[in-house]
Amino acid sequence: MYIDELEKQFGKKIVRNKSASGTEILEEFGEHEIETGDVIVYTSADSVLQICGHEEVMGLENLYKYCQIARKVTMKPEWKVGRVIARPYIGNNKFEFKRTSNRHDYAIKPYNKTVLDSLKENKFDVIAIGKINDIFDGQGITEYCTSRSSVHGMEQTIEMLDRDFNGLCFVNLVDFDALWGHRRNQEGYGKELDKFDKLLGIVLEKLRDNDLLIITADHGNDPTYIGTDHTREMVPLLIYSPYMTSSGLIETGDTFANIGATILDNFELEELDNCIGKSILDKLI
Repeated sequence: MYIDELEKQFGKKIVRNKSASGTEILEEFGEHEIETGDVIVYTSADSVLQICGHEEVMGLENLYKYCQIARKVTMKPEWKVGRVIARPYIGNNKFEFKRTSNRHDYAIKPYNKTVLDSLKENKFDVIAIGKINDIFDGQGITEYCTSRSSVHGMEQTIEMLDRDFNGLCFVNLVDFDALWGHRRNQEGYGKELDKFDKLLGIVLEKLRDNDLLIITADHGNDPTYIGTDHTREMVPLLIYSPYMTSSGLIETGDTFANIGATILDNFELEELDNCIGKSILDKLI
């Protein structure tokens, strides 16, 4: 079993080994890790293996080392998962524990050529902000920076708009998901939206005439719902450019892949052989 293999390679006992929310894990086993040095491993509804580690007790380097080991072990076909995630935290007891921004995702490389690969091959910049570089395991990325928060990610995006780059700036704002959606924190989610809205206003002011802004999500995470897993509503898709002469509703698509196809079309690049989406760029003028 993979847990036995992980314990052997870690040289440590593993505890928890079940599906649970991150805050529940810390409340139940954070103090245990501090006292014993055991390694906390858990999962969720996604294809992930998550490893918790106290930044001062385990140390970030050790946590990352364990995740790198787990990534290699779980590459076996019978155990393969999409991502191994390092979940560092701080605090002295279960009433103080707080996860930090030093999270790191160890993902499987894409199985096929992606939109990012096509952009990079055609000499366009592909700038990743937030955990995008982790998600794609660096494939197709020309430059990246990590973010401390969603607000920081927006601030980095605003700084990027002051640069003269030619290509895609791909941004992930993780707090809507990790801090507010999974925690079902409606008040926190609302305040985060307000911060985002103010910073979005600055982004809109900085867009050049031929820039294309796309705002979307990779899944739902309704903070008013029950449980802690992702929710299943359709994701939003907002598209804007200063060159647009009209506005209105975008027809509901049948696949998320339409966004990738639209990005390729925007840069006048050919569709990928494995692409199942269709560009909607001609419907946006």
